[in-house]
Amino acid sequence: MTVGDCNMTPQTKPSSRKPTAAKVAYRTVKIDGLDIFYREAGPKGATVALLLHGFPTSSHMFRHLIPALADEFHLVAPDYPGYGNSSMPTVDEFEYTFDNLADVIEKFTEKLGLQKYTLYVQDYGAPVGYRLAVKHPDRVQALVVQNGNAYDEGIDNDFWEPIKAYWKEKTSEREKPLRGFLNREATIWQYTHGVRDKEAISPDNWNVDQPLLDRPGNAEVQLALFRSYGSNPSLYPTWQAYFRTHQPPTLVVWGKNDQIFPAAGAEAYKNDLTNLEFHLLDTGHFALEEEGDQIAYLMRNFLRK
Repeated sequence: MTVGDCNMTPQTKPSSRKPTAAKVAYRTVKIDGLDIFYREAGPKGATVALLLHGFPTSSHMFRHLIPALADEFHLVAPDYPGYGNSSMPTVDEFEYTFDNLADVIEKFTEKLGLQKYTLYVQDYGAPVGYRLAVKHPDRVQALVVQNGNAYDEGIDNDFWEPIKAYWKEKTSEREKPLRGFLNREATIWQYTHGVRDKEAISPDNWNVDQPLLDRPGNAEVQLALFRSYGSNPSLYPTWQAYFRTHQPPTLVVWGKNDQIFPAAGAEAYKNDLTNLEFHLLDTGHFALEEEGDQIAYLMRNFLRK
């Protein structure tokens, strides 16, 4: 593979889905006393894709991608603690940091016997996944990067200003705008900003995510992770060194209209990766919602290599 630039349009969107959808299993495993829920499909022994979700969603974001690829690949999508159908201990019972989320997912992969895998990282999935990659580069066969950041350029916009202020000082005043990120309107915005056709985005997304955000104690979980996200920029040089040293084959499929992680964050991967396939898609933050078939098609061809 070589570096390539491609702006995909709706007219170029092929389908990757088979006439008969593969069976998806819904399972739970104990990790350090926590119930970690996951979706799994595809033949054992096939190439493994570990799908790591973003905020404020869960493995639900992969509900279409998994059956689209499970005829040929083994796909596993866990929910982090505090998300989806996994346990939600309080902030007093579990320290919600990206180090700890990565530790849980590392133990999860070991419990399932996932010795080699491709990482699919979106949003929060990037800081979780890249911690795994740096610690166990021998386990990571390839990367699929979908609006998952590893560069200062990817957080250099107005959206991040209140979050960066919270990193500097944890006060009730600086917390207020972040609590606003947790309401229904903000959740709908995350799914619909930057898309071509809002009517193509299922309200099931926010109707699944919002009740989970509204659970007693979950706001504190999210605030803890907003603050912990401040630990990630200092690790960017380490992640970038991993890219340069190990040169994992990488597929970038990035919603270029994302106002959270702008396209500059996608372009920055070209600085460090040479074995790179690069696509900017005409959609927003949750690119799978509008470009799921296109991403499945690109991912199928990429994983076959």
